[in-house]
Amino acid sequence: MNVKFNPKTHILEIEYQFRDVEEPNLFRNIYPYNEVPRLVFNHRIVPMNVPERLYITDTTFRDGQQSRSPYTVEQICRIYDYLHELDNGSGVILHTEFFVYSKQDKEAVLKCLEKGYDSPKVTAWIRAKKEDFEIVKSLGIKETGILVSCSDYHIFKKLKMTRSQAMKQYLEIVSAALEAGIIPRCHFEDITRADFYGFVLPFINELMKLSKEANMPVKIRACDTLGLGSPIPGVALPRSVPQIIYGIVNYGEVPSEWLEWHGHNDFYKAVINSTMAWLYGASMVNTSLLGIGERTGNTPLEAMVMEYIQIRGSADGMNVAVISEIADYFKKEIGYEIPPMTPFVGDNFNATRAGIHADGLMKDEEIYNIFDTGKILGRPPKVIIDAYSGIAGIVIWINRYFKDSGIDIQVDKKDPRVQKVKEWVDGQYENGRNTSISDEELKEVVKEVFGI
Repeated sequence: MNVKFNPKTHILEIEYQFRDVEEPNLFRNIYPYNEVPRLVFNHRIVPMNVPERLYITDTTFRDGQQSRSPYTVEQICRIYDYLHELDNGSGVILHTEFFVYSKQDKEAVLKCLEKGYDSPKVTAWIRAKKEDFEIVKSLGIKETGILVSCSDYHIFKKLKMTRSQAMKQYLEIVSAALEAGIIPRCHFEDITRADFYGFVLPFINELMKLSKEANMPVKIRACDTLGLGSPIPGVALPRSVPQIIYGIVNYGEVPSEWLEWHGHNDFYKAVINSTMAWLYGASMVNTSLLGIGERTGNTPLEAMVMEYIQIRGSADGMNVAVISEIADYFKKEIGYEIPPMTPFVGDNFNATRAGIHADGLMKDEEIYNIFDTGKILGRPPKVIIDAYSGIAGIVIWINRYFKDSGIDIQVDKKDPRVQKVKEWVDGQYENGRNTSISDEELKEVVKEVFGI
């Protein structure tokens, strides 16, 4: 057992050594496969270590395209513009990554590079193959992600290699990137099923040696490929997000500004795991717009904007209202259906159907609205009219309709015209209707009743 002085913690610690193994370690006590994965506890609690700067990165054009039809070049360019407008010169939206394989991929990369935006920067994603790296060089991209699968599931079962063979291949491609002056970002695929002390940390130690020799950053992306990470204190590795991030920073001696978390939502933990990564030492969290990504999706970019504001107490210059513009673009121009209950961007996110909630909104919208959504997102709270909206809901709907139409009328629950509208709504449901009243339907009724 080797011991060395850790300049991060200023104490002597065990030096974790690479372990080559003949058989893969699949952590069957945690991942039996024929059962739901288990949460095993070691009761180890590590301290929070929030970095000085927090960043959001984007994979809308890479992972975000792996679960849907590819975007057109024009759509990619417009979405990239939106990301730039959301960042608004803050530098928080640090970079976005692109595929570079097809003719369309390359055209989109070049068009976005021509825009010359400082943020988000254009980066690439490649496999750990020399021919892929040549494409990146030809496009003039300054940073690229490199897939370095780190669990034995991938090393033994997918790559058909040993740990030492995989590490050798990975280090060769990273060295090639550094020699060309391109910053490598190593994507540690499937880190939540990997041997952290026997492969992950020793591999990171080798990467940091290359970084020092080249006097260039070697960035690390910890990828929770199957969404298996857990934020719960005391959960054992390899599932513990706090222990993964703390270990990479303190044992791997990776600067926080070089460390990024990439999460998936298979167990509904994409957002909280990303937040925990920030809190325990990763400067960057990787996201996609609307959470679009493989299977259950990635961490939603818009969610992490809100997490950032809650942690920092400020948007630090980001133009948060652009989130609503992005959602409208996806719905109207791309034809993407956003589930209505989706936070911040779904049609129902700040809407109510219940009459008792509507009555509260009418008295003071702060009672039932999470924050001033009209000011911050350009989306004031609204009501959806159905059998349970009550007269309060109808009053709110009518007053909003008048305001949006520039009509100088405000009504209350005692107005007899409002009662007529309610009678029409009640009649719909007495006759067997079981769907909500659309805005267009209600507009026509209000116009008729109010003589507009």
